[in-house]
Parts: sequence; structure tokens; C-alpha cells
Amino acid sequence: MATFGEWVSGARLRTLPLALAPVLIGTGAGLGALGGFSVIILGSVGPGQSAGLDVGAVLLRSLLALIVALGLQIGSNYANDYSDGIRGTDDERVGPMRLTASGAAAPEAVRRAAFISFGVAAAAGVALVLASRQWWLIPVGVLAVLAAWYYTGGKRPYGYMALGEVFVFVFFGLVATLGTAAAISGAVTLAAVSGAIGIGLFACAVLMANNIRDIPSDREVGKNTLAVVMGDQLSRAVYTLLVALPYVFLMGAILDGHPQAVLAVLSLVVVVQPVKIVLSGASGAALIPTIKSTSLAALAYAFLLGIGTAL
Repeated sequence: MATFGEWVSGARLRTLPLALAPVLIGTGAGLGALGGFSVIILGSVGPGQSAGLDVGAVLLRSLLALIVALGLQIGSNYANDYSDGIRGTDDERVGPMRLTASGAAAPEAVRRAAFISFGVAAAAGVALVLASRQWWLIPVGVLAVLAAWYYTGGKRPYGYMALGEVFVFVFFGLVATLGTAAAISGAVTLAAVSGAIGIGLFACAVLMANNIRDIPSDREVGKNTLAVVMGDQLSRAVYTLLVALPYVFLMGAILDGHPQAVLAVLSLVVVVQPVKIVLSGASGAALIPTIKSTSLAALAYAFLLGIGTAL
């Protein structure tokens, strides 16, 4: 039976910044659409503006969006552990221990943990929809759960067909960010869209770094990730592009009337080190710190951009 620490490890905490990041950007963009911190906190309303939500409502909706994102991320991690484990994909791993492949937990228990996480996300999602009246989030939420499961689950997992980055971009970038922004303000602005694209690219970069590390083992078991298809050198170049492009998309927020979004450029300080490691040709276990560093860079980018769009 797996210990508590092993279950925590199986949740892959290093990936959780990717769940928090789009909520930060979406909340910032939502606040910006309502008129910024002054409307929410001070209650001041400018010419032509209507009074926005109170701070309690904003915090509640942001918290619910965060629970949804965390539930989906953790559920996806357990689902991947289960599906890859029963397929034998994780039998020879370079990265952290896996519950199913290591035998620390029964496959059924890992699958149950995934479904419980999805259930928590669904409950929070329903509450968020009731609070915001954004009914379109219900079918989108169902699709998000299905995407999380079928990444490596089912008979034809899309993660084995070089489509992982596409779905990560859509659900952990566009859907999570724009869903949060809409729940906060009822609007999807240019700032929200550009931020969603930026954080979606960061999420793809984390997955790319992970898959570059696993190219030898994935190729051996027939797991055709995008990194396997492109090869080692091209994958490293694409990773670099994925962490650079979010800074280009800051222009969307700036053009939308949020010049303070330029604050997100400060997160480049965190990006430099993982890029150096990837471009150095490091492989195997040497790439593990890159995954964590890229996640933290995404979180720094999101925090600063969220602040910039909410000012």
C-alpha cells in the first residue's frame, strides 16, 4: 500500500503551478474588464462604468476556478500514472516514481484517485457556473475531463499520437484562462486571450521538456509524443520558442489598455536557466529540474501579468 508521501508524489506537485497560472491571468483579466482594483476594492466607478462585483464574489469565483484547475491537473496526473502503468510505458523511467508502475499502489486505487479528483473539479465547476451564470462552461468542463482521461487512457490515447501539446494548449491555456475571466467579469477581452495563449505556450513547454527527457523510453514502447516525432534537436529548439513567444503576446494586453502588463517581462529571469539546460544538450535525469523551473517561470509570468492587467 502506498504511503501518504507516495500519493503526494504521484500527484506531481511540480506541475501544479500550471493549474494556478491560468487562474491568475484570468482573474487579472476579469478584474481589468470590470475596471481594475479600484472598482473591486475601493468601490470607485469611473464615467460610463457600472459597479462591479464585490471583493468576496471575485475571491469566491477565483477560488472555485482554482479548485477546478487543480482537480483536473491532479486527476490528469493520476490518470496518466494509471494508464501508462498498466500499458508498461513507465516500466523503465528516468523521472520520479510512479504509483502504478512501481507497484506501490494497485492500479484500481490510482484510477479511483483520478476519478475522485475529477469529481472535486466537477463539483467546483458546477458551483462556479451557478455563481457566474456562464452556462457554456458546463460542456467545456465535460470535454476537459474527457481530455484529461484520454491523454493516455482508452484504446487510442491522443498523447501517443503527438497531440498532447495541442490539448494542453487548449485546456490548460485557453479554456482555463478564458473560463476564469468570463466567470469573473462575463467578458472575454483581448488581454484575456493574449494571456491565455501565453500561458498555454508555457504549459506546452513544460510538456515538451518532460517528453524530451523521455524520448528514448517513449520511442522504445511506441509512445509517439511530439518530441519523439520531431527528434531531440528540433524538440529543444521548439521548447525555446515556446518559452519565448509568451512575451510577444504581452502586446495583446498592452494594446487592450493594460501597459502594466509589461511587468511580466521580469519573469524572463526565471526562464534563462531552464533554456540553458535544454540547449546544452542535457538528457535524462539532468532535465528534471528544467520541468520544475519552467513551471515556476510560467507561474511568475502569470502572477506578473495578472497584476498588470488588474491594475
